Amino acid sequence: MAAPGDALRRRRQPPPPPPPREEGAAEEAGGPVPSQKQQPSAGTFWLTRLALLRATAFIYFVAFLVAYHQNKGLIGERGLLPCKLYLENIKRYCKGKINLEALSYAPTLFWFLDWSSMDITLDSFALMGLAISAFILVTGCANVLLMAALWALYLSLVNVGQVWYSFGWESQLLETGFLGIFLCPLWTLSQVPKHSPPSRIVIWAYRWLIFRIMLGAGLIKIRGDRCWRDLTCMDYHYETQPVPNPVAYYMHRSPWWFHQFETLVNHFIELGVPFFIFLGRRMCTLHGLLQILFQVLLVISGNLSFLNWLTIVPSIACFDDAALGFLFSSKGRGAKSRVLEIQAKEAEGKGAPLPYSCYIRKVANVSFGILIAYLSTPVVVNLLSSQQVMNTSFNPLRIVNTYGAFGSITKERTEVVIQGTSSLDANDPAALWEEYGFKCKPGDLRKRPCLISPYHYRLDWLMWFAAFQTYEQNEWIIHLAGKLLANEKEALSLIAFNPFEGKKPPRWVRGEHFRYKFSRPGGNHAGDGKWWIRKRIGPYFPPVNLEALRKFFEARNWPLPSQD
Repeated sequence: MAAPGDALRRRRQPPPPPPPREEGAAEEAGGPVPSQKQQPSAGTFWLTRLALLRATAFIYFVAFLVAYHQNKGLIGERGLLPCKLYLENIKRYCKGKINLEALSYAPTLFWFLDWSSMDITLDSFALMGLAISAFILVTGCANVLLMAALWALYLSLVNVGQVWYSFGWESQLLETGFLGIFLCPLWTLSQVPKHSPPSRIVIWAYRWLIFRIMLGAGLIKIRGDRCWRDLTCMDYHYETQPVPNPVAYYMHRSPWWFHQFETLVNHFIELGVPFFIFLGRRMCTLHGLLQILFQVLLVISGNLSFLNWLTIVPSIACFDDAALGFLFSSKGRGAKSRVLEIQAKEAEGKGAPLPYSCYIRKVANVSFGILIAYLSTPVVVNLLSSQQVMNTSFNPLRIVNTYGAFGSITKERTEVVIQGTSSLDANDPAALWEEYGFKCKPGDLRKRPCLISPYHYRLDWLMWFAAFQTYEQNEWIIHLAGKLLANEKEALSLIAFNPFEGKKPPRWVRGEHFRYKFSRPGGNHAGDGKWWIRKRIGPYFPPVNLEALRKFFEARNWPLPSQD
């Protein structure tokens, strides 16, 4: 029998410490607790979806920002190509009715809105797009309704944007945004929505998109300009691309063997690497890495709008949660911690039974896959055709499209320089002609090439196209001249320098055609601060004044310029 003192001493001894908790052990009320060093397992795409949604929202934000700043001057009530007039012409062609033919030709919500205050409507669409995309970008939360709203808003702008929205990346953004709709739950707003795992069908739709983008770009080059086959296209590209940046100035002077190496790498990335997608998880991940690196290099070497940024988005679908886990913090109740909990429960067979809505969603995803496969038929036929066309939509909603870029390379850079004079006589040899300066396109020889990607100056891009066409093919440039003659603020908001600011408007405006070349680094022109050298080719359009343009404007139902 133990003494009473022994018993007292035993009662005072502290209890033995609890056994160490094993990784993944469940708390009494909280479920599995992930280790700080634990990474998600392969084969799921919760974090992939979060990255895709935020990346898509970022591109939408840039696109709507461009729309807010520029649409009034381009397609507004007093824009260069008013969208109200465009819709009226379509309606007139469709026998004066807003019927199925009109909706199919230009699917846009503008058909159902009041056209009397088009500037306010354009701003409202852009601001709504900015607000929704900013919310998704910041929070990482999205649902079907929000993504569908972004898609419908941008589709509406693209289909009234005319030539200003005629670039391939507009359709590419719409297709990417459409896929994003099916990536989300219907109602829930959560980074990791319960019972709504990302569909593998949608993930493969993203991979199918990046496959078509890159293969289409590679095939159009091989079938197009001979310089792609001769490995000499990069000798010209940096200097003649639409809007060069400062890096392009130096890249242009690279040795010939480096330009040939660049062209070979381009062919490998666009014609070989896309097939890595179908060679298993590791090769698919390698494909994503190579494509993202390639797009980053293109961003560095040129101002190709948000095209390269947008092309990165579907490449993200090549990574699963295991590949992206290092980008996310394991602390707190973040997305990564929740994914680890979900994976732990599924590994233990403790996942909650799915509600009936999830089975409906599975049916919707299968139907979505069938739709993508059906709409891909003409795209595949186009890819296989020797008469391949690029940047074309085969359906009015632009859900599945064909892509391509730089199938031909211009060997010389020409620019249209717009000038104005206050002289009474445009033919007076003593008349002083002063140049208008654009936001980003080459003009002033001492102006450093700008770095604006992913932002996009739409007028500057169209000026590049106009330079190797005629003004008869680009009537909007005469409209621009008329607005400059009146110092109209909508048009002036699209350019960087007005030589007549604070003065009376010019009496005459003309377009001059010049050939531009980069100056040589370290040479005399560069030493004088000139990034460019130029030589006059001749007139692009003759001197015009407001009186001479009156009939031209009236014939096209353009509002006559009004001086502010």
